Amino acid sequence: MAKGQVFVSMALALLVFMHVGGIRGEMRGGGEEGDRILALPGQPKVSFQQFSGYVTVNKVVGRALFYWLTEAVHDPLSKPLVVWLNGGPGCSSVAYGASEEIGPFRINKTASGLYLNKFPWNTEANLLFLETPAGVGFSYTNRSSDLFDTGDRRTAKDSLQFLIQWMDRFPRYKTREVYLTGESYAGHYVPQLAKEIVTYNAISKHPIYLKGFMVGNAVTDNYYDNLGTVTYWWSHAMISDRTYRQLINICDFSRLKESNECESLYSYAMDQEFGNIDQYNIYAPPCNNSDGRTNGCTRHTIRLPHRPHPIFRQMSGYDPCTEKYAEIFYNRPDVQKAMHANTTKIPYKWTACNEVLNRNWNDTDVSILPIYRDLIAAGLRIWVFSGDVDSVVPVTATRYSLAQLKLSTKIPWYPWYVKKQVGGWTEVYEGLTFATVRGAGHEVPLFKPRATLQLFRSFLSGQPLPTKS
Repeated sequence: MAKGQVFVSMALALLVFMHVGGIRGEMRGGGEEGDRILALPGQPKVSFQQFSGYVTVNKVVGRALFYWLTEAVHDPLSKPLVVWLNGGPGCSSVAYGASEEIGPFRINKTASGLYLNKFPWNTEANLLFLETPAGVGFSYTNRSSDLFDTGDRRTAKDSLQFLIQWMDRFPRYKTREVYLTGESYAGHYVPQLAKEIVTYNAISKHPIYLKGFMVGNAVTDNYYDNLGTVTYWWSHAMISDRTYRQLINICDFSRLKESNECESLYSYAMDQEFGNIDQYNIYAPPCNNSDGRTNGCTRHTIRLPHRPHPIFRQMSGYDPCTEKYAEIFYNRPDVQKAMHANTTKIPYKWTACNEVLNRNWNDTDVSILPIYRDLIAAGLRIWVFSGDVDSVVPVTATRYSLAQLKLSTKIPWYPWYVKKQVGGWTEVYEGLTFATVRGAGHEVPLFKPRATLQLFRSFLSGQPLPTKS
């Protein structure tokens, strides 16, 4: 069987698996109480409430999205609702955002249980992790063609329908402030969903109280993202002067699919000049497999830099195998039962990323900058941040893209601090705040959790990042 056919067969099997489990979960009924998580297997005792389950966003074809809500540790009724989206396209917010970035728990090395994250974002807000689009994680669709013909527009519209119906299930959130957050290809998802909400609010008697959004290492604009990525490679001595000049002169960075000559140049740069590095954090040592081969990024991944890759790093305070633990933990029948997912025990594997969706993403905006202009005009609070050692969606790409907005500066560039150390640098513009996180890779909260929590606090308060600790 061909490699592509294997992916298709796996996707269809996963489709059936998620469909049956999801329908069973929704038949529980009973509003939010039917979605309450009493406790996850091996979970430490906590004071906050948790809920998870399915919301059907299209009854005609049977598309349903899976969520996990972890409410605020203290006084949740006074705290805002923060929605987190991971990118890919095709990757799970449960696997990444919830389990290795901002959620309250981490999975232990044996995947036998959980331990507490030292810097969870639910100290500041109620966190809603949404697996979108259908086909990601536990989310499902009854129409198999959805897996081979999806993209930005359907993802945004389905996510809006999810929020509308989810708030009917959780009416206490209907008057709560809402913020959208995410990373990587969620640089598309988050602004696009924000625009859908703004449009919906203009005609609805029951608006969603969206106040703003924040995205990290965000895919933003084809041309400037690609130009900024190549510039980052050159300025960080990852490629030669000759290769840099050839890439600049030969490649048309505005195209979704490059010419064969340009693709060959990218391949040469990665295969011959990058060396044995982790492109998602260029200063982290990569991992060698037992046979000596390197766990590196494929050309497809680097040209479409939209999802974290299972690269194993050896760093102080960082466990390199978190994705592996997630794939074991969320395939456990007792975990799925506790989370109201796959209660039929069909033995298909849950995966952190759906490769079929990623390979068949047929609708993508060339640039999100027009949406930024609209949402700035709508008065939303908008923050963009960048881990500065990521070479996949690097800080130069984001700076090139945001520069096209031509915003006036309110507070000029300055270093911001956490625990008496420079956490990064920031500039406040009219309508948007930009910040770097020093020493962080692609998944910023994973590498710099304390600094990122400070960033989140400042974003929620609407105050500039601190000039001193």
